[in-house]
Amino acid sequence: MSEFTLSDLEKIVAARAKASPDESWTAKLAAAGQTKAAKKLGEEAVETVIAALAQDKKDLASESADLLYHLLVVLNIAGIPLQDVLDELQRRTAQSGLQEKASRPKS
Repeated sequence: MSEFTLSDLEKIVAARAKASPDESWTAKLAAAGQTKAAKKLGEEAVETVIAALAQDKKDLASESADLLYHLLVVLNIAGIPLQDVLDELQRRTAQSGLQEKASRPKS
């Protein structure tokens, strides 16, 4: 069995987003739009933090899976390929985290 990747998940999300909202949670989220999908992403982020704070490894892995899935749904709705995110991560890893953070525009 080959290793499952985020690229595999991205392809599944893209395919399911095109299905009927009556048949697919992904399609239902996509049909509801970016705001609804982003709210769901936020909920999953909070649940992931709670699992991390509880030091519950099994729950943290499960919530992290939910978080990554919902992130890919939001990216799909926004028309942003996962590769764009990976390219940005690669660019950032070319310098230390402290250097990268210091180079960001001040808000």
